[in-house]
Amino acid sequence: MASLKETPRQKMMGILYLVLLGLAATTVTDHVLDAFRNLTVSLETSTKNVQITVDNAIAAFEATKMKNEPERARPIHDKALQVKKYAAELNSYINEIKELLYKNGGGVDEASGDVAQRADIDICPRLMINQKRATELRKRIEDTRTKILTVLHEVDPKAQDVKVALNAQDPPKRQGIKQNWEETNFGDGIPLTAAITALTKIQADLKNTEAEVIKKILGEADKAVINLDRFEAVAVAPSSYILVGQQYKADVFLTASDSKTNPEIIVGGQRLNIVDGKGMYTATATSEGEKKWSGTIRIKQTDGTIKEYQLKEQTYTVAKPSATVSPDKMNVFYIGVDNPVSVSAPGFAKDKIRVSISAGSITGSNGAYTVKVQQRGNVKVTVSGDQGGGKTAVLGVSEFRVKPIPPPHVKFANKGGGRMSAAAMKSQNRIFAVLEDFDFDAKFAVNHFTMFIALPRADIMKFESNSNAFTPEMVAAMNRVVPGSKITFDFVFATGPDGMKRSLDPIIFTAE
Repeated sequence: MASLKETPRQKMMGILYLVLLGLAATTVTDHVLDAFRNLTVSLETSTKNVQITVDNAIAAFEATKMKNEPERARPIHDKALQVKKYAAELNSYINEIKELLYKNGGGVDEASGDVAQRADIDICPRLMINQKRATELRKRIEDTRTKILTVLHEVDPKAQDVKVALNAQDPPKRQGIKQNWEETNFGDGIPLTAAITALTKIQADLKNTEAEVIKKILGEADKAVINLDRFEAVAVAPSSYILVGQQYKADVFLTASDSKTNPEIIVGGQRLNIVDGKGMYTATATSEGEKKWSGTIRIKQTDGTIKEYQLKEQTYTVAKPSATVSPDKMNVFYIGVDNPVSVSAPGFAKDKIRVSISAGSITGSNGAYTVKVQQRGNVKVTVSGDQGGGKTAVLGVSEFRVKPIPPPHVKFANKGGGRMSAAAMKSQNRIFAVLEDFDFDAKFAVNHFTMFIALPRADIMKFESNSNAFTPEMVAAMNRVVPGSKITFDFVFATGPDGMKRSLDPIIFTAE
């Protein structure tokens, strides 16, 4: 797959053109018109520089490849010249249109260097839209683009999804209004100088496309070269760490090998099966420890002689199955919350690990899992590895304790008892059950509490609520609190995410 990209400078000029076109659609000032002219000059300079690059590339190819390898280089050279011809034909047609615009626009103004009637917004639509020149230009752009890509695909059939700068696609909708390519670049409201800039930008895109495609075509000459005198024996193994019962695999091949030439590869006295110049060496691990192996590669030269290459000694390690299960927060699983767990196993990719639990549920993938448990006791987490071919191996089993979430503490005005001003007490209207120093996000809801208020020299008042909020009677009684009063919250019951109803310790306050 090939991808032909614009340089940052080319992208910047393309964006600047769109911005200027948007400004021209709202108001045409001398500043905007000058900007169009400056952009045209910049695009022309860039196009000339790219043209120099194209000419130098072809000249260098002719001075080297055409002289040293004429038979192989000539078809590639012809394809490059064909692309250059297609680009020149479209460029010539665009120049004809520009000359027509300059002529109808009063020629070139010597003071500004721009077309004399550069602000005129009638000439361009009349010549380009009404007389269908924009339609013809778009057709020629699309035809030229297709021709150039066809030549490229003839040289490199794998270059299927090539992106080139040259195109005449309709722009996206703006504010719900859809315009075609012709109207956007040459329609009503487009100043004459903007139309010339648009044509110059098309020429720049054309030249960039020509340069990149020719560069890729000429590069095919280097791809076709294979120097058979610089072979190097190489062995590539997917993994050098395997477990007992697994197979060790390694690709053994010659770098820069000819796809039409299959070498002879011998390891341990046995010939390997060769496919596309590569042999697959396999060995079943039957014991632990470091293992070593080597081999010989023989290749037939163009003169019929056999050249031999010795493969460097290869090593791999065989180990017993093992796995690590690490709780992300604590060494226990808690009922009612998500318990994050990380699982890894040496010698296995994370996507090849399978995890199960004896009670509860475990979800996740690629080493990150979440455990949910429902009852106290112990659970076992089993880790298995996918060995391929439908085979799995148990790598390890870890046991975890399952505990309920610890009880929360009752809080009133974010305090667990003590002295508090009467004014501060009167400003509160509810209590909370809060977990302190707990790493999980677990919320408790208060289901019931009893409040006792003892005013100085008065009988104790008792109130009950079936939520964490004060009842109207509680609020009225709290408003009577004065310094020296004692407020007690007792018989507090709360339910957490594990569904268990807890009885919480009372808290006592003295008003100041």
